[in-house]
Amino acid sequence: MNDLLTLASMPGGDWKAGRYLGRIDNGAGPIPVLVAGGIVYDMSRVAPTVSELVRLRAYEGGTALGDLESLGLTVGGDGGWRILSPVDLQCVKAAGVTFAVSAIERVIEERARGDADAALAVRTGLESRISGDIRMVSPGSDEAAKLKQALIDEGMWSQYLEVAIGPDAEIFTKAPVLSTIGWGADIGIRSDSTWNNPEPEIVIVADPDGVPVGATLGNDVNLRDFEGRSALLLGKAKDNNASCGIGPFIRLFDDSYTMDDVRSAVVDLLIEGEDGYQLTGASSMDQISRDPEELVRQAMSEHQYPDGFVLFLGTLFAPVQDRDVPGRGFTHKVGDTVTISSPKLGRLVNRVTTSKVAPPWTTGIAGLMRNLAGRGLLSN
Repeated sequence: MNDLLTLASMPGGDWKAGRYLGRIDNGAGPIPVLVAGGIVYDMSRVAPTVSELVRLRAYEGGTALGDLESLGLTVGGDGGWRILSPVDLQCVKAAGVTFAVSAIERVIEERARGDADAALAVRTGLESRISGDIRMVSPGSDEAAKLKQALIDEGMWSQYLEVAIGPDAEIFTKAPVLSTIGWGADIGIRSDSTWNNPEPEIVIVADPDGVPVGATLGNDVNLRDFEGRSALLLGKAKDNNASCGIGPFIRLFDDSYTMDDVRSAVVDLLIEGEDGYQLTGASSMDQISRDPEELVRQAMSEHQYPDGFVLFLGTLFAPVQDRDVPGRGFTHKVGDTVTISSPKLGRLVNRVTTSKVAPPWTTGIAGLMRNLAGRGLLSN
C-alpha cells in the first residue's frame, strides 16, 4: 500500500468542485482542515475541532497551507503532514441490517440449502402471503407485519429480521469518541477472531440538531464468529482498538453533492492479500430499506449529541467467496489491503492487522483539550 495520499484517493472527475473537511497533524497536534478548489486550509483559528466547524457551519476564513497534492499527506508523518480520521468529538454510531432484501434472501437460502428451485418456492410462498413482492416491503409497514407473521409461521423468523423489516432500526454505538482511524492507517481485527470481514459503508455526518451536513466512507469491521455465536456479543464484535475506519475526508453537501447522491451511490470493495488473493464486492445504496434521513432521525429520536454524530448506513456486501477452506467463505489475513471506494467520495485504504498489534489509542478527550489549550486554540 502506498503510504502517501495521492489524488487517486479523491473523488473521480472534477473533485475540486466539492468541499471537504478533514484532520491532519504535523506533530504539534490535530488540525481541522477544509479542502476547497484543491487547496488545503488550516481552520484551527476558526474552530479548533471538526465537530465545532460543523456546528457553526464555519467553512470560511482558514489559512492556506498549499494544494493537496504538494502538501504530501502521509500515514506516519515523518516530519511532514499526517492524515487522520476526519472526525473528532462526534459520537460514532452505526445502523445494522439496513438492506432487508439481503437479510431475507439469506434466510431463504438457508431454508433452501442451496437449491435454487426450493428457494424460488419459498419466496413465492411468502409473496403469496403478503400479496406482493418481498423486495418492495417497507420496514414498519402493514406488509412488513404480514411478512413477519409469514416468516414466523414458517419457522424462519430471527431477531435480525426484526430490525430489517420492523419499525425500529438497529442503531448501536460503534466506537468511542476520538478512537477512529483514517486513510492509510492499520485497521484492527480481534486477535481471537477466526471469521471476519470488512463492511464497506457510507457514513453520514450530522450536526447537533441531527441535520446531515456531509458524507464519507467507512469500514465497520465485522467479526462474524463473535456476533454469530450471540447477538449479545455485538459490543465485542464491533468495538475494538483500530476497528473503525473513516475517510479520507468528509464531503460537505452542496450543489455538487447532495443526499440524493448518497441514495444512488455504489460503494465498491477490493481486498488484496499478501498471498495474491483478491476479492471484489459492491453495495448499492438504492437497495437500502430505510432512507438515510430516516436512519439519522432514529439515531437521535430520544438522545442528544451536542458535538454532533456520524452514522454508518450499513452494507449490502456479504462475503461468500471461499478463501482457504471450501464452504467457509471469506475471512481476513493480517496484511490484507482493503480499499473502499465510491466515485463521489473517493477511496478509503487500510491495511489489516490485529487490534492488539495496531497502534494503541492513547489520546482521549482530556488529552485533546490539553493539546488545544497549549496551542492557544481554546477560547471562552
